[in-house]
Order: sequence, then C-alpha cells, then structure tokens
Amino acid sequence: MSRDPARLTQAFASLVGQDVQDERIDLVRAALVIAQTEYPNLDLDAYCAHIADLARRAKRMVPDLGDPSESIAALNRVLFEEEGFRGNAEDYYDPRNSFLNDVLDRKLGIPITMAVVYMEVARRVGFPLVGVGMPGHFLLKHYDVEGREILIDPFNRGDVLTARDCQRRLDQIYGGQMPLQPEFLVAVSRRQVLVRMLNNLKSIYLSSRNFRKALPVVNLILAIYPRSPEDVKQRAMLRWSLGQSRGALADLEDYLKMSPDASDADEIRQTAAALRRMMATMN
Repeated sequence: MSRDPARLTQAFASLVGQDVQDERIDLVRAALVIAQTEYPNLDLDAYCAHIADLARRAKRMVPDLGDPSESIAALNRVLFEEEGFRGNAEDYYDPRNSFLNDVLDRKLGIPITMAVVYMEVARRVGFPLVGVGMPGHFLLKHYDVEGREILIDPFNRGDVLTARDCQRRLDQIYGGQMPLQPEFLVAVSRRQVLVRMLNNLKSIYLSSRNFRKALPVVNLILAIYPRSPEDVKQRAMLRWSLGQSRGALADLEDYLKMSPDASDADEIRQTAAALRRMMATMN
C-alpha cells in the first residue's frame, strides 16, 4: 500500500521520536522508511529478512564471538567476498546509494549506507558496532573486552584502520587541508546516523534543485529533531518554492519563535509579512 507524505512522516516518527530510546531505534526499518520517499510500495519486511539472512550466514562462520578478528573476517567474507558489496566510488552522488533497498539490491553504496548494512548485520551476529561520523567518510567502531577501539571502513571492504589510515582518508577527501581531530572518531547515536543519511540525500536533491523530492526528506529530519531552527527555515523555503504558502508561513513563524534573535530574524520577518500580504490578496 502506498503512503502519502504525512503518513510516511508519521511512520518514521514512530520509529525515531524522542519517546524511543536511541539504542532501541530499528535502524534498518527506519532507513527503509527513508527509502519509501522514493519507493512508496517498498516491502520493508522482505529487506529486514534479507539483513537477517546475511547475519545467519556470517554467524555460522564465527567460532568465537570474543575474538573481534573472527567476527570481522566472517562479516567481510559474507558481505564483500560472497555478496560482492562495494563502495560506489564511480557514481558517488547517485541517490540510489542512499536508499537501503537499492544498496541491498545493487550491492553498492556510500560510506554511511554501507556502514548501516555492516553494523546491522554485525549486531545480529552479536558483534556490537557504533557509527563514527568522521567528516566526509563514515566509519564504524568496535570496543573490545579491554576497551580498545577497532575502526572499520565498510566502504572499503571492511578494512581495519589506524589513526594514520584515517588521516589518509581525510587527505584524499580534503586535499591535505584537514588534520585528524579526536572528535572526528567519536561514536555517534543512531539518530545521528539517520540524520546524516537524510542530509546526504537532501544535498543531492538541492544540488539538482529538485525541491519536490527534498521536501519530504526535510520532513523526516524534523521528525527526528522537530525543534531544529535551521531545518524549519529550510522547509519554509522549500514550501515557498513549491507554492505551499500557508505551510511556508507557519514554518517562518515557528523559526522566529525558536530563534527570535537570529542574525536573519529581520529578513525572515519581512519575508513572513510579504507572504501574509500575498495570501490576503488571494482570499
């Protein structure tokens, strides 16, 4: 059954709302709901079952869950050797790289969607991982029994990285202009993983001026962080561009309530006043 945008946002909010503890967020199902912005008839249960099947195959290869190297080797064998998953360096900005169903079908993704597949298969194996929001290149981290950190790069066939390797990744992306900082390797929450996925997708749509597709993505970001002033303002501008004057005005008014002293508050007040005048002439 297809979903209208309001129901889709409601379904997403039920998975990620503030009443849901972060560690209890179903990351696979939430990522698949994001994909429903493009594929409204998507069978979520089928793709959840596919993740579970990958985990069962990997788990059969792990003789000792206490040995991280065994778990990493099993995950890498199933995902990269048997299944052929790989990072899509050739067409990095293809929006399909951000939809989990496409990643599972095509076996191609960007760092964060490859990380979601890897992390969620690993979780079902009994090998806990957390996301690491390094700028430009999302990673995963495991803490061993002695508290040592193991960094994994699912975009590059599950490579285990050192800090020096991370600096090399940054050098490739930023031309040697960004030194590695300790905060780059801090674990992020499951909500932050989803917001980063959504921001990637939003950026793709905005760069092609596809405001119609960008709007439902911003709605999902606001389902996670409803009091984010910048996202409320961005939704106002998207709604205005799409001729949704009433919704745009409501968002501008909310933005001013949230950030009355913002640097652009006077400009936003003028924009809101212009919208009110325009709407008055249409009544």
